[in-house]
Amino acid sequence: MRATLRGGPPRVSVAEILWSWLGAFLGIGTVGLLGRFVLTGTDNLFMIGSFGASAVLVYGAPHSPLAQPRNLVGGHIFSALVGVLCYQVLHPIPGLAEAVAVASAIALMHLTRTLHPPGGATALIAVIGSQELHALGYFFVLVPVGLGAVTLLVVGLLINNLSTHRRYPEFWL
Repeated sequence: MRATLRGGPPRVSVAEILWSWLGAFLGIGTVGLLGRFVLTGTDNLFMIGSFGASAVLVYGAPHSPLAQPRNLVGGHIFSALVGVLCYQVLHPIPGLAEAVAVASAIALMHLTRTLHPPGGATALIAVIGSQELHALGYFFVLVPVGLGAVTLLVVGLLINNLSTHRRYPEFWL
């Protein structure tokens, strides 16, 4: 017996697609511009891959509980803390450091009610990143992670509330 989806996922309007595109463009673009000024002379350390996944949630699914400010900012910050700690303690055993970082980030996000799936990637990036990234130490938690997450949030607040069909956030705390 074969399972099929009847109708598939719901379609979104062209307006919704355009608002999502505009938010992601401005959010990621702003983070990129900040990176040019804040961490000048580095290997584009300000633009971490997990911000792309956060953009999908904040601008493409702004009503999701996982996209809310508490989850966006808290999830990234807690995960970055865990990742940096795991790298510092376990870097001689990379596979263990990677696994402990992601698993512990998930556990901490659950405990703090800040679950944000891109946070798992942030924890992993803190472990597998370049020597330049590792040299930041716990500063990585503030810049690029904290400042980048807050930037995505501010753009999300502006863009998601310009449309009469969107409201962001659903909740703060």
